[in-house]
Amino acid sequence: MCSDLLALGNDIRRLEALGADMLHIDVMDAHFVPNLTFGPDFIKAMQGFSKLPADCHFMVTDPDLMFRKVQMRPGDIFSPHAEVCEGGGLLATGELTSSDGRPPRNYGAMAEAIHAQGGLFGLVLNPETPVDALEPNTGWIDTVTLMLVHPGAAGAKMIDGIMEKVGVLRKWLDARGLERVEISVDGSVSADRAAYMTGLGASIFVGGSAGIYIKGRPLEETIPEFRKKIGG
Repeated sequence: MCSDLLALGNDIRRLEALGADMLHIDVMDAHFVPNLTFGPDFIKAMQGFSKLPADCHFMVTDPDLMFRKVQMRPGDIFSPHAEVCEGGGLLATGELTSSDGRPPRNYGAMAEAIHAQGGLFGLVLNPETPVDALEPNTGWIDTVTLMLVHPGAAGAKMIDGIMEKVGVLRKWLDARGLERVEISVDGSVSADRAAYMTGLGASIFVGGSAGIYIKGRPLEETIPEFRKKIGG
């Protein structure tokens, strides 16, 4: 989303050459968040263009629709939101049920199908969503993405104190024997903030406008600097 969309192929080749580990693709449906971005056809095109894993973040109210239209390659990540509830609807802000009492969705069948394709299954938590919302899906998650901003647009301001949620999540996962599950952080992730969150247990960093797409600085400078900060 932060790349030059009119020269995206060139940007992807630069990211490959500079050592990016995966391509983070923000899919928005103008319903779950008030923005509309890429869709399944775009993901398919990127998968055909680059061998880098596609880290697909689905900010959508109907993950099943996306799943029916997207094929996962080995190493690709399919990450919908934990706020999607059983039978439709979304969690109430900061609560573990929807406004009509529905609990977080169980994604087991979808996760099994993704794993059968060689892909990875992740869940995403909005800033206000407690980590306990992951409970119905601890048997099949490979990654958890913590949103450090309110999702929907590039350049949003990080929520005060939100980085400490990384440590809370790491302890929560480890207490359940989920040491293998990686924590990804997304939203206003600068190199210095990434270094701090590495110490809290994060291992995947979405480098947007605060991390690598920094105004006035080329990727050839920002990516090596970012990688050095996280020890990569």
